[in-house]
Amino acid sequence: MSDAREPTLVDKAPLTAALVEEWDKIGFVLDGLSPEQWSEPTPLPGWSVHDVVSHLIGTESLLGGVEPPIAEDAVQPAAHVHNPIGAYNERWVIGLRDRTPTEMLAAFREITMARAEALDAMTQDDFDAPAMTPVGPDSYGRFMRTRLFDCWFHEHDIRDAVDLPGDEGGPRGEYALAEILAGLGFAVGKKGRAPQGSSVTFDLSGPLARRIHVSVDGRAAVVPALDGPATATLGMDSRLFTRLCGGRVNPAEHLDEIDFGGDEELGRRVATNLPFTI
Repeated sequence: MSDAREPTLVDKAPLTAALVEEWDKIGFVLDGLSPEQWSEPTPLPGWSVHDVVSHLIGTESLLGGVEPPIAEDAVQPAAHVHNPIGAYNERWVIGLRDRTPTEMLAAFREITMARAEALDAMTQDDFDAPAMTPVGPDSYGRFMRTRLFDCWFHEHDIRDAVDLPGDEGGPRGEYALAEILAGLGFAVGKKGRAPQGSSVTFDLSGPLARRIHVSVDGRAAVVPALDGPATATLGMDSRLFTRLCGGRVNPAEHLDEIDFGGDEELGRRVATNLPFTI
């Protein structure tokens, strides 16, 4: 992304309310888990429910100025750690691994309450101010939208791990989807190799039902509408779409759940290459 692009301006009040609600939802789910469920593997390689919560605590602690519980050199190489950010996350995952579920839930609630108070004290100007975010230079509000995206995904990582489906629509889902759409052009054009002049339409059903159009005109991008029929169409439940984009499932195992139209070869190539992370 170019540093010269216009910053993403996000209204502070509704985003903050949605983020705080997301933390409350996660806390509610965790409060109902048995000790055994905290050890269940999640869709994220190498991470249990306990590890996901450690990561959530760690990221909010970072934003609150709290250092990880173990040193950098205490993290050993692992197959699921691919970059310095992943290694940083492991400092929290490993450092909190001996905490009980009760202690973990208390720590999660403590740090998210502190973060909620910090966000409440900020102004709209603070949210519009430049910041370094996980997607590059943008606004602090965009940074908080990526936080909601991350937390929303991890809520459903936990739910999927313990077979406890939850509501995936509403404001929290919409904010998470906005982050997905910000990277969908890359997934379709770069990873899916959609050719110049082509277009792809995602026809989603389920909690985030809508039509999403991507046009490849110089650079692949999400557009409000197409001039004519899409080159390829992919119809699927939004729950599958988000998990594909988030890399939570193996695309090859779910192609039979997608209704392909138009150029099926292109559609299958796009579906297979949807997974991306921010």
